Amino acid sequence: MKIITLTLNPAFDIHCFVKDFAPYHENLAKIEANEAGGKGVNISRALTVNGVENLALVVLGDENGDSFAKRLTDDGMSYLSLTVKGRIRENITLHTNDADETRISFEGFDTDETILCDVLKKLEGEELDGSIITFTGRVPSGISMGAVKDFLGTLKKKGAKIVIDSRSFTLDDIVDVAPWLIKPNQEEISVYLGQEINGFEDALGGAKALHEKGIENVMISLGSKGALLVSGEGCFVAQPPKIEALSTIGAGDSSIGGFLAAAKSGAGADGMLRLAVSYGTAACMTEGTRPPLPNDVKSVYEKVTVKKI
Repeated sequence: MKIITLTLNPAFDIHCFVKDFAPYHENLAKIEANEAGGKGVNISRALTVNGVENLALVVLGDENGDSFAKRLTDDGMSYLSLTVKGRIRENITLHTNDADETRISFEGFDTDETILCDVLKKLEGEELDGSIITFTGRVPSGISMGAVKDFLGTLKKKGAKIVIDSRSFTLDDIVDVAPWLIKPNQEEISVYLGQEINGFEDALGGAKALHEKGIENVMISLGSKGALLVSGEGCFVAQPPKIEALSTIGAGDSSIGGFLAAAKSGAGADGMLRLAVSYGTAACMTEGTRPPLPNDVKSVYEKVTVKKI
């Protein structure tokens, strides 16, 4: 089983620290991390660090793409790239000792629907039958949802299993695609279903409703309370151990990585959920968007409990 992640809208994730942040004044910031990011890249990095073979396909801007590609190489990632005119966007997260973090996101390069054709051409040499392909993050401006659904439909006809984790999709869009896996949180599933989802029972009912609409695996992240999964094998809930979280940024992407890693190894639904929660929890034990470390994943995995309900 091959795992391929698509990142059409990458970003540099820049984390900086300002002591005693003072609004409306000049502040001296220290850059603590500058990572190649984007949800697909985050998934691939989590897999790579944990020794799981995968391939990332990333769209780069010609103005700063070389720097981005160098970071992918430095992280040991296997990747294919397409280059368009423009600049990869930057996300700046400002951390301070006396207030909540502040995030500033810049706009990046423009693209159009021809990029989807270019992606298909780039994948022509890859065996797609039985592979898992992730489509995550915001759909770039200039690409219609109709074109995205046609693109994903083409991949499915080639035998690929599709993973969607994107707020650009409505519930109707997701039902049309019928992906193999989605991973909404409580807020996102509330939007999908048009009703407030509060607590475990509501989330479980929402996951069942989505599964009944043709989505094979519906995993809902519940933050520190773990996650639940509704699949053809039944309904499962996973509880992680308590940890001291350093950063939750990218934890959802890492949890998808864990789910895919378990699927690649032939695990059942309970095993996929357990490793997903292990990856996601371990990711919270690293700073910024750094991936979950193998020793942390192993330690957490031994303490995660999964039960069928």
